[in-house]
Amino acid sequence: MKRFMLALCLPLILAACGDPGPWASDEAVAKAAYRADEPPTVTLFTMVNNRSNEGAHSALMVNASQRVIFNPAGTFHHPYAPQRADVHYGITDNMVDFFIDYHARETYRVIRHDIQVTPQQAEMILARVQSRGAVPNALCTTSIGTILRDVPGFENAPRSPFPKSTMRFFDEYPGVTIRRYYDDSADDRSDIVDSPEARKDIVVLHGPDSRSANHPAGIVGGAGN
Repeated sequence: MKRFMLALCLPLILAACGDPGPWASDEAVAKAAYRADEPPTVTLFTMVNNRSNEGAHSALMVNASQRVIFNPAGTFHHPYAPQRADVHYGITDNMVDFFIDYHARETYRVIRHDIQVTPQQAEMILARVQSRGAVPNALCTTSIGTILRDVPGFENAPRSPFPKSTMRFFDEYPGVTIRRYYDDSADDRSDIVDSPEARKDIVVLHGPDSRSANHPAGIVGGAGN
């Protein structure tokens, strides 16, 4: 139930540099706004190739006055997650599951790092991702490091083009929670986000395991990679 191209950060895969990207209306963004009932949190998603063990893509989620996903130079989209440049709104728990399931497949795993932050830190990150604009090709992870480095507590975040460099920074952050998501679904899930199953409140997940909406992929906890 995923569509994840072979290397999301590579120039030949993604849209041309300078493309402003989608721009949802004020009405759509306001209607979709959602804040999770949990402490302010910043989450790093790292997509890792199961064959080469190399990082392929990074995305950042923040739960502040609302929860959004910053998916720089990525391909994810959903009809109930209005998008402005690389920021997706309406990130309910089901939408988080859908985002993970979109990326996890037989050739990729998703590693999730959650860090509780102060309300001030969360709002700073939210403001910075909203003002960032569309990220050019090959700069997905670099853009995340640039955003974080101006936030107190994240000054040492690497501005690196390599997803695993940022992942390792999160590995060592005090209080981090780490989860891994594996999925043996086939690579070709190119039509899933446009299908009738791609709904806001009921996400129908495919694959041989009949996984629940709360756990769209196999999960293994613990630190490290």
